[in-house]
Amino acid sequence: MSKKLPMLKARDIVRVLRALDFSNIRQSGSHVFFQHADGRATVVPKHGGEDIGRGLLRQILREAEIAPDEFLRHL
Repeated sequence: MSKKLPMLKARDIVRVLRALDFSNIRQSGSHVFFQHADGRATVVPKHGGEDIGRGLLRQILREAEIAPDEFLRHL
């Protein structure tokens, strides 16, 4: 059973995505677009020092096709 996802800063999510071989392909304003070599992609909003909520984090993981347990292992 997976643990409850934490509220994180965007920089922490970006660090994990890079550890999982996602590349920053472009940025539009405060939204950073990441893509993996196999075609998976997601967007991470970077709004200053604000936390990213659990619901948005879950959506990012769903788009990137990353299991929550795998994400938590890389934190």
